[in-house]
Amino acid sequence: MRYDILTIFPQFFESPFSFGILKKAKEKGLIEINAHDIRTFAKDRHKTVDDKPYGGGSGMIMKPEPLGNAIEAIKLEGAKSLVVLTTPQGERLSDGLAREFSEYEQLVVICGRYEGIDERIREIYVDKEISIGDYVLSGGEYAASVIIDAVSRFIPGVLGNAVSSFDDSFGKGILEHPQYTRPEEYKGKGIPQILLSGNHKEIETWKRRESLKRTFIRRPDLLDKTDLTTQDLEFLGQFKKQDSPSGRAYVALVHYPVYNKRREIVTTAFVNLDVHDIARAARTYGIKGFFLVQPVREQQKLIEQVLWHWMEGPGASFNPTRVEALKLVTIKNSIDETMKEIEEREGLRAKVVVTDARPREKMIGYFELKEKILSGKEPYLMLFGTGWGIAGEVMDTADYMLKPIGGVTDFNHLSVRGAAAIILDRLFSGIT
Repeated sequence: MRYDILTIFPQFFESPFSFGILKKAKEKGLIEINAHDIRTFAKDRHKTVDDKPYGGGSGMIMKPEPLGNAIEAIKLEGAKSLVVLTTPQGERLSDGLAREFSEYEQLVVICGRYEGIDERIREIYVDKEISIGDYVLSGGEYAASVIIDAVSRFIPGVLGNAVSSFDDSFGKGILEHPQYTRPEEYKGKGIPQILLSGNHKEIETWKRRESLKRTFIRRPDLLDKTDLTTQDLEFLGQFKKQDSPSGRAYVALVHYPVYNKRREIVTTAFVNLDVHDIARAARTYGIKGFFLVQPVREQQKLIEQVLWHWMEGPGASFNPTRVEALKLVTIKNSIDETMKEIEEREGLRAKVVVTDARPREKMIGYFELKEKILSGKEPYLMLFGTGWGIAGEVMDTADYMLKPIGGVTDFNHLSVRGAAAIILDRLFSGIT
């Protein structure tokens, strides 16, 4: 494999590739790494590589001529080559992409800088745009180093053990299992006895299951991309039933205070399907409690009758799983009462998250909220409004406002039970 790096700081690469695995790979002739100064391909007297953007704006843009000249001069004739641009707008680098790149004979890596490159370079020369993460770097040189290291691990002979690259985290699509070495005991902590058993079949089973558990907890998104066996799925089902961690999350269906169509604050009526469907979604996604905020006593009695029918009456024996879901339901007069109960259960005030179909400023996204819920110590209460949405007075005092659910069309009229199921899936989904 030959790597050709286009950069305005070729000296940057003197250090990263001067030791370890890549140094040995270069010495063996398995890889060749060349760093080219883009300035040498500029034709003007001052070797200019950047200029102001058309249309105004801050920063500078890398000019097309030096980059185009460099790519045309460096790209090998007749070779299987790929031109890669490092950019925050690119596809996220993954183990699969690194393996794919390793099958090329030449990788030309353009190190993005300033505010970016002239768009025409993308259109004419670039085959792949790659990002190594959602953060800002001072230049693409850092990203180029990561790409070259990740790709080189898949080139035959670069690693001492031919299967190492496939046993690493992500090599099999899931995270690596816990690893141990001597001493057998360290500061009072031992190692799993299975690893001392000598039973290689059971050890391999243990490793696979620990990898699955770790992936489910830390990166459940990876499981969606991984080819799982029926045994894997059965194990994950048992794990979720017995040991699966869950955030301290609660939901409430708010019947008051909410708006009607004329933007008047009203109390809405109980809907049988809302309670059943949201309760089942809450049970599926590990929600700790489902509150019905309904201050009208007649409505409360109606809800109590329905709950009795399914939990103690004729419906209990007819549908036992419905009983399990409806156990989560508690009727409350107000949101304040709901908050007090959660605080009594958890010992901490809950963070309040409101949902609404209308966009507002300073709303939180699903990934950010999921991180907060799963990594924080505070409980969270998600409020779902009936009618035409939760009253503004509740919105104004909430800790977070969740972004509206959006599809690929401009239609946005979901039922509250449909919206609740989608939101819970986005926040707490692991694997089917």
